[in-house]
Amino acid sequence: MPPDFPVGLAVLAGLLGLCVGSFLNVVIHRLPKMMERDWHAQCAELRGESLPLSDEPFSLARPRSRCPECGHQISASENIPLISYLLILRGKCSGCHARISPRYPIVEALTGLLSAYAAWHFGATIQAAGALLLLWALIALAAIDLDTQLLPDSITLPLLWLGLGANLWGAYTDLSSAVIGAMLGYMALWSVFWLFKLATGKEGMGYGDFKLLAALGAWLGWQMLPAIILLSSVVGATVGITLIVAARHGRNVPIPFGPYLAAAGGIALFWGDSITRSYLGLMA
Repeated sequence: MPPDFPVGLAVLAGLLGLCVGSFLNVVIHRLPKMMERDWHAQCAELRGESLPLSDEPFSLARPRSRCPECGHQISASENIPLISYLLILRGKCSGCHARISPRYPIVEALTGLLSAYAAWHFGATIQAAGALLLLWALIALAAIDLDTQLLPDSITLPLLWLGLGANLWGAYTDLSSAVIGAMLGYMALWSVFWLFKLATGKEGMGYGDFKLLAALGAWLGWQMLPAIILLSSVVGATVGITLIVAARHGRNVPIPFGPYLAAAGGIALFWGDSITRSYLGLMA
């Protein structure tokens, strides 16, 4: 492999990541609304009612992206990752000049940077391709959980099976470790959920968190679960306490745990082995 090949691969992966980040913004915005529509339809069916048919289909592909304030359809030149927001639109809708959330370029930039780093870290390998899929899914899940406190099964469950499939050939760990990781990942948070509920009568987390940790266990193996749980708990506690102290978050307002699990999973993907060795060295 030429010395500059990983750099060129990283640049290509970064550009691909920017485009995927633009699509992830659509997923983050529309998937919860699609789920809500499905729930209403199912509830109406159970009640023996029929919902009025919508004149316009609603999916990840249709209708075209538009401004939520004035309905202005986003043109191709207004949909170029980062460039459109920073240089063409300057953070405002071209139709009504309403401010566009900075989350859109943040998701695009984060997806591009992580994609480039994954390609540079793993090189031209199956591990790099799998890491891209895992990171893209984690970004979408983290943002959806922040917005809605939901971790959709339509992402977590395929992610779990993809992790097991990738490890059929030992991409990140052996298959037995992946299967045990999926089982222990689910059972670990399931046990915490029920212990907390029995002790307090309250639900401390959602079932989506169980499935997300199970998916991370399927990708990275059971050996990474302690590091993922520790990292996500420390980061989550630190952020939560900071928000409460700063009076920006009420004590009784739930804080989604999914983004911290996703962040810990990304860290473990790249540096999990080093973190585990350092931790075991300190314990010894």
